[in-house]
Amino acid sequence: MEERNSYIEPVYLISAVAEILNIHPQTLRQYEREGLIKPSRTNGKIRLYSQKDINHIKYVLTLTRELGVNLAGVDIILQLNKKIEELEVEVDIYKSKLKNINSLAVVPNKKALVVQKSSFEMVVIKKDEE
Repeated sequence: MEERNSYIEPVYLISAVAEILNIHPQTLRQYEREGLIKPSRTNGKIRLYSQKDINHIKYVLTLTRELGVNLAGVDIILQLNKKIEELEVEVDIYKSKLKNINSLAVVPNKKALVVQKSSFEMVVIKKDEE
């Protein structure tokens, strides 16, 4: 438990994080302005970063430096990753409900879980090359 807390405990100053990641502190400020990172702040408004924040920044740096994604693209990727995590939690909840219902299936007069299914279609239009 203590190890987990140290992962999320904000203890690093912006200068230390910049040195650890070999980037300029202004890069971290820009990432914050763009909404890509959200460091904790002290009462004196000093930015503090946790190990979790540093790992997140490493991910952003990987997207920008190694994959060539611009900051707007990084924002979209981060939003999609968050949505995927939310959906995975939802899937786990439905799996648990379904498991509980299946275990009760032998008992008469029990109601079944009905899950609404959605369908998404994708249309790809290919332009003829001249």
